Amino acid sequence: MELNNCSAIVTGGASGLGEATVRSLLSKGVHVTIFDLKQDQAEKLAAELGDKASFSVGDVTKEADVLAAIEVAKTKAPFRIAINCAGIGWAQRTVDKAGNPHSLDAFETIIRVNLIGTFNVLRLAASEISKSEPMENDERGVIVNTASVAAYDGQIGQIAYSASKGGIVGLTLPAARDLSAVGIRVLTIAPGIMDTPLLGLLPEPQRQALGQGVLFPKRLGLPAEYGALAASICENSYLNAETIRLDGGLRMPPK
Repeated sequence: MELNNCSAIVTGGASGLGEATVRSLLSKGVHVTIFDLKQDQAEKLAAELGDKASFSVGDVTKEADVLAAIEVAKTKAPFRIAINCAGIGWAQRTVDKAGNPHSLDAFETIIRVNLIGTFNVLRLAASEISKSEPMENDERGVIVNTASVAAYDGQIGQIAYSASKGGIVGLTLPAARDLSAVGIRVLTIAPGIMDTPLLGLLPEPQRQALGQGVLFPKRLGLPAEYGALAASICENSYLNAETIRLDGGLRMPPK
């Protein structure tokens, strides 16, 4: 798919994997709308990146916020790309050592933000993209979601997070099948241990130890590597209905 002078939204685009994706798409000539809850960070990044970057502040679980971001994207160029990077984490065992059960509120929150938020953006973006003029081979656009290796190798305490990311993996094929009729591809990236700002808070010995668990190369993944893969997925029209692990061959142990 030709990326130059089309428009995209990137959720969670103000930092981490989302910011790297914004930068990667911009390098391909895409007009990118940074969609994030953090107004200061989104506004600052958009100002740094120049005319082809804009921002829209909002919550991925709220229809009005997502539609507002799509409207911003539509003013820049034909809207053809949505990349879901927004998400949150949580760690809690199903039953703790004292016999207390996992918080239902926490489980519902993780599912709502990570899974329902992803689906909310997917459905609304797909609706808008489906109305655009088709390009070569009747392609109209692409949606890329973010899961995690925890969808496959969930560790102790990751039951809520793993369930939310497993749901994203599970919706990838049926979404791609649904949207094939209107020329929209759907793919998912499942990152491993990535060197995001959250991991940057860990002491260096702990960061090094995490990297040593990777098969090869023995290091943390770089956000730029995620961004490069997301852009490559958008460009390669024969990639569809697949979840791609970006993890250096990592298989997570139980804890």
